Amino acid sequence: MVAIIAHRGASAYLPEHTLQAKAMAYAMHADYLEQDVVATRDNELVVLHDIHVDRVTDVSDRYPDRAREDGRYYVRDFDLDELRSLNVTERLDSAGQAVFSGRFPARTGRFRIHTLAEELTLVAGLNQATGGRTGVYPEIKRPHWHRQEGFDISVAVLQILAEHGYENADDPIFLQCFDAGELRRVRNELDCRLRLVQLIGENRWAETATDYDHLKSKPGLAELADTVDAIGPWVEQLYTIDPVAGKPASTGLTESAHQSGLLVHPFTFRADDLPSGFLCFEDMVHFFTGELGVDGLFTDFPDRVYRYLLSG
Repeated sequence: MVAIIAHRGASAYLPEHTLQAKAMAYAMHADYLEQDVVATRDNELVVLHDIHVDRVTDVSDRYPDRAREDGRYYVRDFDLDELRSLNVTERLDSAGQAVFSGRFPARTGRFRIHTLAEELTLVAGLNQATGGRTGVYPEIKRPHWHRQEGFDISVAVLQILAEHGYENADDPIFLQCFDAGELRRVRNELDCRLRLVQLIGENRWAETATDYDHLKSKPGLAELADTVDAIGPWVEQLYTIDPVAGKPASTGLTESAHQSGLLVHPFTFRADDLPSGFLCFEDMVHFFTGELGVDGLFTDFPDRVYRYLLSG
């Protein structure tokens, strides 16, 4: 069964990482809800995709003098109460325009930042009310950067997860991170028994010091299998366009990961941002689930993936 992972919630329909987007994704039959976790100045854990807060809130209007030298506004420079006072909006680009113009109108509505604990409480309440078992899929964001800021975010995330009943490999949770060294630390030094996911980006993204090219190799995947249970690769790492047929074909990464005993959960499936080679969103889902055989996928459109899988 392919796991539907709601990428920042039902983010195609409501501003990302808001409780409204998570409740909507739950109602759309997502198997897991994703939480990106960042620390505030008073060491609270909030659910936001970035260590910056300016692309998804009105922080520059509310606190115009709080930007750092690079012009960005950092979550770490605000207390939780200050962040709660901000209005969350559809994601904006560097020019202040909506990244996805056809989604929820930017700078409208009333949406707020919330804590990881609050979201876990929401999921537990929905599961109790519906009899469901929807899981969570938190990401430890920039652990090395947080330590430079004086805060061990991995320890804090594991503590909150344990307080909400997430401690064992059979609990409905995957814990993800881009930093391979941090995942080894989480597994071996912090004795985490949860299922771990190595996110795989591109070296040019400079997300961490991790060598993703090595991780995509067979020796790299074999090394990962000693620490993690799954990989979360960028979708474009899993396929190429056949030069003769002109159609998508496997790069071999999915097969190699499976041979190493790793699940494969690629990101991100968006109907309004299709990668090359696919006629429509459902064509893309069919290729990855039916031909590559991935085990789950991150999507902004959990309802459309659910309908496709149900029809099959």
